[in-house]
Amino acid sequence: MTDTSSDTIATDLHRIVRVRHELKRRLLTVKRVTSVTPHMKRITLTGDDLEGFVSASYDNHVKVFFPRPGEAEPLMPVFSEGRVLVDESARPIARDYTPRRYDEAAKELDIDFAIHDAGPATTWATEAKPGDKVGIGGPRGSFVVPDDFDWYLLIGDETALPAIGRRLEELRPATRAIVIAEVADAAEEQTFAAKASVTINWLHRGQQSAGSTTLMEDALRSLKLPVGDGYAFIAAESEVAKRLRKILVDERQHPKAWVKASGYWKGGAENYHEPHDD
Repeated sequence: MTDTSSDTIATDLHRIVRVRHELKRRLLTVKRVTSVTPHMKRITLTGDDLEGFVSASYDNHVKVFFPRPGEAEPLMPVFSEGRVLVDESARPIARDYTPRRYDEAAKELDIDFAIHDAGPATTWATEAKPGDKVGIGGPRGSFVVPDDFDWYLLIGDETALPAIGRRLEELRPATRAIVIAEVADAAEEQTFAAKASVTINWLHRGQQSAGSTTLMEDALRSLKLPVGDGYAFIAAESEVAKRLRKILVDERQHPKAWVKASGYWKGGAENYHEPHDD
């Protein structure tokens, strides 16, 4: 790790930029459904509304708007001048998801759904079939991390795997990536089409509930970080993500500017996403 005296210097070395996108809503159609693992489904969406879709970062998220029970199409909010106008009496069913892959020529957008506790998103993804309708909005913007670091550390549970997989597959061949990923068991491990040199440490929590273990924290503490400049991405249950960031920043003295941590979910909360920084 390069010695840096401040986060400003770190940022100057590897320019991380925020990009804003025009906020649009899109009505899309399910093209195909694929089982990635027993508890991860990949829904491929298509439609003319994908024209102009932009996702410039691996950890972007879009709002997915689901049909209500008995309805064929989702209720979606109105977007005006970058604002979301919602009729509180008719609030849509929406959750945040990562665009796993976008093929502009084929007009295909892949979104991976972790199938876990019952809820509208899990129910829809479990029952989805070609021809079904769903809506998306966003991304609002992208946090673009350059591919000029010496190495990358990607940590997370199942909810982070779409972002982790996309990042691995987008990295240049000459770089190194290390993954710490917690899943239920070996059946939930995924294969990624990465060109970079990738080491994956799969952690199995077994019968323990997601967000209740210290498996990722223990693995991070025992990990020998490579030499050179490295960027770390963390996404998991909110409190777990906070603790993982603290280990990197406080215990391992990794530059704050080169760590991005987010709570992708929180027990008992719906449609939750929280960034963790100072």
